[in-house]
Amino acid sequence: MSRSYTHIKQYYEEMEQMHQEGHSCREIGEKFGFTKEQVKECLRRPRRKAQKEQERVPKRRGRPAKQIPTTLPSLEKEVKQLRMENELLRDFLKAAEKR
Repeated sequence: MSRSYTHIKQYYEEMEQMHQEGHSCREIGEKFGFTKEQVKECLRRPRRKAQKEQERVPKRRGRPAKQIPTTLPSLEKEVKQLRMENELLRDFLKAAEKR
């Protein structure tokens, strides 16, 4: 005996509307000729699709990569800043030794 297949997609909107009105999955299934489980799965599909679309952006894990400056002015600026920090730390150590 061959099975009869029905495209359930064409009933999505009506099923969703009936579900919003408060009909149970069994009532909806009886109207369209589907089982309760088929209706439940049909109503769950759009929610799963929306959730998958939100999860498409991968969550970054681990430590972020170092940002290495590539242009000459930014390298000069970084060197100048490091020299200033170095000088400041040396002054701090000298002040700590005097105490």
